[in-house]
Amino acid sequence: MSYVRLSGVTHHEPGNAHDSYILFTGADSITRLIDLAGTVVREWPFAGVPPRIIDPALNGGRIGDIGVQLSESGDARGGIYANGTVGQLTWAGDTVWEWGTQAPGGAARQNHDWELLPNGNRLLLVTVPRVVPDLGAMTVGDQGLFEVDPDGAVVWQWLAGDHLHEFGFSEAGWEALRATAARDPEDPWGYLEMNSAKSLGPNTWHDADPDTVFRPDNILVSFRKADIIALIDKTSGAIVWQLGPYFDEVPGAQHQRINVHKVPRPVDQISGQHNPHMIAPGLPGAGNILVFDNQGGAGYPPAPLGIYAGSRILEIDPATEQIVWQYTAEDSRRPSWTFFSSFVSNAQRLPNGNTLITEGMRGRIFQVTPDGAVVWEYHSPYEGYGVAGEPEVREPRVPGVDRLTLTPLVYRAQSVPFDWVPDGAAQAVDGRATT
Repeated sequence: MSYVRLSGVTHHEPGNAHDSYILFTGADSITRLIDLAGTVVREWPFAGVPPRIIDPALNGGRIGDIGVQLSESGDARGGIYANGTVGQLTWAGDTVWEWGTQAPGGAARQNHDWELLPNGNRLLLVTVPRVVPDLGAMTVGDQGLFEVDPDGAVVWQWLAGDHLHEFGFSEAGWEALRATAARDPEDPWGYLEMNSAKSLGPNTWHDADPDTVFRPDNILVSFRKADIIALIDKTSGAIVWQLGPYFDEVPGAQHQRINVHKVPRPVDQISGQHNPHMIAPGLPGAGNILVFDNQGGAGYPPAPLGIYAGSRILEIDPATEQIVWQYTAEDSRRPSWTFFSSFVSNAQRLPNGNTLITEGMRGRIFQVTPDGAVVWEYHSPYEGYGVAGEPEVREPRVPGVDRLTLTPLVYRAQSVPFDWVPDGAAQAVDGRATT
């Protein structure tokens, strides 16, 4: 008997859902653009971590360009080591920019995030294998940021291992961090698992006070394994604003945390979070920080997690550090554990006030209204094999522990405006129609 799971569009309320295209990479390592009917409009035979259709305003007005990973590094560890070159393709699939062979070490090792900047450079989240003295004498996968100009030169860089003492780890936290790094220095996801980086861009805080820490070129980053969201000052490299790694908690309160729905309230915890970013001007909630709080195991030392497992989307006022809006499955009148992705995933605010959510480990992409009603839902039918369900790790490393499993995982989805792609977008791919 074969295993049956939901696939394709399972719910759609056209009058309430924000209409757009949706871009994502399936677990089969193919990137697809679909409409809300689930029809494939365009596909590219490359994975993106994440893929992203580029805003034409940043791209000289050209529409339909996409960023993906173009080649593999050949590093058997996979994960943060796997990428060889990253690049930009036109809608027709022509390469207009590729970077990696000229990178330090001869491979881009781009992972988790990237961004085309207003100045034409690219901000890339990368991995740099090196010794981090604060962790010991072994080589680890340090992660950080490169700003790369159009010619491929690295013009700015920031590495997490140079800033560990700014993160506020307790003595017990340092012990746990060092022990974790020493136990598995070749961990394919890194000792901090830096999983997002996004420049703030124009925002209401800077408009009101040019001396604020929320300058447009400062960069919001996330360290999944450390339960830290931090803001990097682009000029000095210092951490100038931070959430985590620790929060005031009453023992036992973690068992009710996922069900607390009163807002506003102080941020009570983040654990294993993904994709914190500042909501852009013109969107509901502009200036607040939206984050997918996985509530997956993480932290140095580990954060307490509750009995009622579930993920949540948090919208946080960065000035007051209060939760001003949230989503859990209970907002859709379902038990908290019916919405849960302990790793990967993201959320995106839409122009009509809805939020697009990627429940990544299940391959579920859905849209909710401000009061939590699900108005569109899609389950990726595209599966692939990976260690622990991670398609980016294809070879078992630890005998008796690692093995390949079939997974529908989607790392991150993007809502794409119709005017960001050519009119009559459905085109032939490899000689066959996609609609």
